[in-house]
Amino acid sequence: MTISPKESLNMREGVRVNAPHPARLAVVMLNALLVASVIVIPAASQDSASEVASLAPTPPMGWASWNRYFCDYDEQTIRDQADALVATGMRDLGYRYVIIQECIARDRNANGNLVVDAKRFPHGIQPLADYIHSRGLKAGIYTDVGTYTCFANPRFQGSYNHEAQDAAAFASWGIDLIEVDFCNKPDGHTGRELYERMAAGIRQTGRPMLLYICSWGKESPWEWAHGVAQLWRTWGDISYQKNHVNWKDIVQNFEANAQHSEFSGPGGWNDPDMLEVGNAGITSVEARSHFSMWVISAAPLWVGTDLAHMDSETRAIFTNPEVIAVDQDPLGAGPNNVRRNDGVEVWEKPLGSKSGGTKAVLLLNLSSRSAKATIRWTAIGLMPNASVRDLWSRKDLGQFSNGYNVKIPPHGSVLIRVSGQSGVKH
Repeated sequence: MTISPKESLNMREGVRVNAPHPARLAVVMLNALLVASVIVIPAASQDSASEVASLAPTPPMGWASWNRYFCDYDEQTIRDQADALVATGMRDLGYRYVIIQECIARDRNANGNLVVDAKRFPHGIQPLADYIHSRGLKAGIYTDVGTYTCFANPRFQGSYNHEAQDAAAFASWGIDLIEVDFCNKPDGHTGRELYERMAAGIRQTGRPMLLYICSWGKESPWEWAHGVAQLWRTWGDISYQKNHVNWKDIVQNFEANAQHSEFSGPGGWNDPDMLEVGNAGITSVEARSHFSMWVISAAPLWVGTDLAHMDSETRAIFTNPEVIAVDQDPLGAGPNNVRRNDGVEVWEKPLGSKSGGTKAVLLLNLSSRSAKATIRWTAIGLMPNASVRDLWSRKDLGQFSNGYNVKIPPHGSVLIRVSGQSGVKH
């Protein structure tokens, strides 16, 4: 996670630096046209690549601390959120990871081992991971490719030249996922090299830990990260503000991520960044659209709000099993844009099999006025007389001969499951 579209941003908590602004979306779209569609497995053995892939057969789900808290948290905050995952029923819907992000270790000892912030974690990380595990959850932690992480006042330790040592420490603490950020990347090294170092360190531990590449889409990780990591960021941070997001940034991350959908699938996932549902800056209509964009994308679902105090609307968004099922469909297909017209977009995602007759369809109104959205069955390869189910209301809407249309409020959306007989796309 970066912190600012500028070189630095002053905050109450401190200053984080070396966070370059991502390139324009147009550049991403151009690059996508130049990228080969074949996924490249890196130099690791095929057996190792298979083991890595098996850790995330569907997009990982869980809670992550940064969006809501930045560094204003301690071990009790993490315990409370773990408890909330259980109490709300979210754990049983698949939200299993609890990721502790940033501001973890300010120093190293004489042997180079991380010294965890004693004020923030008075009992250390291992007892906290044990508590997370006792709740039927998995523990995630954060580091960086550089000597220091992104947060700069005070500084916290990154993993440069300590990759294997830190991976061993994380394994000894009982960690299940390691997120590695991209700030302060040392000169003379590529991100790929440094992430592969951490992947090798993880393999040496013998503990199955997910590797989360957070390079903001730099160096096109979707091209090479299969067999190295289980998920990789495709764009910059969705927000540079604590507990606040702008609608346009949600849309930007969704659109940029979708450019690389062919690279995402079981074992390795494109990540458009953490969810901001429940945080300030967006309406409940926009929050539902945000979640719908992520599930049609087969994105990891990292909840980034305070689960212990969320309102009923936020909880309803996070806990709709039929909507979650679109994200967690075993096929793992990414989104395909069917239509764009005057701010209205239609996206589809095959469910079950690419050649089958079941599709998830997102009708999305990005404009600032109410608008009608239309999907024709021929556009998604279905024959006439397909059945439609509204996944948010969890109601069957009936059978429709040639397609479906609906009026949608500004920034609103409709997510449907369409079931029919496969035909020829036109």
